[in-house]
Amino acid sequence: MKSYLDVLATPGAWRFLVPALLARVPFAMTQMGILLLVQWSTGSYGAAGITAAASAVFQALIGPQTGRLADRYGQARVLLPQVALHALAMGGLLALAAAHAHLALLVAVAALVGASGPQVGSMVRARWAHRLGGTGRLNTAFAVESITDELTFTLAPVLLVGLSTAYSPVVALLGGLVLILVGTVVFAAVRTSLPEPVPVRIAASKGVLRRRGVALLAAAFLAMGSVFGSLQVGVTSLTTALHAPAAAGPVYGVFSGASMLGGLLYGAVRWRSSARARLVAGLALLAVATSAFTLAAAVPHMYVAAALAGLVIAPVVITGYTLVEGLVAAEVRTEAFTWLNGGIALGIAAGSSVAGQLVDHFGASLAFVVAPVATGVAALLVLARIRSLRPLPARPVSEARSLTEGPAALPG
Repeated sequence: MKSYLDVLATPGAWRFLVPALLARVPFAMTQMGILLLVQWSTGSYGAAGITAAASAVFQALIGPQTGRLADRYGQARVLLPQVALHALAMGGLLALAAAHAHLALLVAVAALVGASGPQVGSMVRARWAHRLGGTGRLNTAFAVESITDELTFTLAPVLLVGLSTAYSPVVALLGGLVLILVGTVVFAAVRTSLPEPVPVRIAASKGVLRRRGVALLAAAFLAMGSVFGSLQVGVTSLTTALHAPAAAGPVYGVFSGASMLGGLLYGAVRWRSSARARLVAGLALLAVATSAFTLAAAVPHMYVAAALAGLVIAPVVITGYTLVEGLVAAEVRTEAFTWLNGGIALGIAAGSSVAGQLVDHFGASLAFVVAPVATGVAALLVLARIRSLRPLPARPVSEARSLTEGPAALPG
């Protein structure tokens, strides 16, 4: 625990961690909240799924572009207009849902909600990398962030379902919007550990994703996102088939709790093996752990499988963030982190969609095939391309111009 205390004792860290947590809890409510909102408005789960998927896909595609802008112009100059647009989009979606608007309109505005979501999580990681980069404490800091992510995705459904049940999905998402606004504005105002913006333009048309190893990690994160998406569908459908639908929440809670524990233990260890080797081993182990769900024939079996899978997934996520920090220059870290976040978001959407189709056509248990197949393929892919994950040699920021087309003027 000393390693965690050392990281959390970093001067000024709590000044940006607290508002970031405030902003990230409701952000974790968004996808499931849109699902509940549109189902409440239209009475159709199919329409709700399409709308939530549109939000997730546009979040994944646009998020890295806002990360790139943050690297170039600074976090506050991106976050403040972004959260303003997000508030307008979410307010519009709530009004349209309350008015039972046409599905096409709901999908379009939901896409804007996803695209405008503030990328606070990536910006927190960029601050940690700026402050602790090149030290052994950075891996522990990323473990803190992984645990925080799990905490937000554990708390978010509780808040969302509680407010939706007591009032309505409109009230739940409106409350979350207030928290996002307050948390994001305060976070943007805190300058502790803030990376200096570097006004450069990456030469490749697709930016950081074209850098060595980044697309490979994004693909691995897509596979990990499919674990979250397919397990949500699989656990819900199998518990229903076993006439124990109320067990779905506790089973997924075990998964989240085990993930927090796995991240906590992983971040406390001083690893001697390379992060590249740990990523391959972690993905392979995750494929084995998630395959335990395919053998589940009763709810107790699902608890065991959830614990096994949860213990593995956070360490794999932490390792991926640690690797990407060494693959890209300091001036593009935020964009790199958002590509990994986007990979998870796309994986959740793809995993839940594929798992849903398998459940509809072949039964509840087939949903659990998605996770081991996706992570197993990812393990083989990373193993085949493992040399591309070697970290860049240390390089001062002044040499960044060799990667760029030249300076770009700051806006305004």
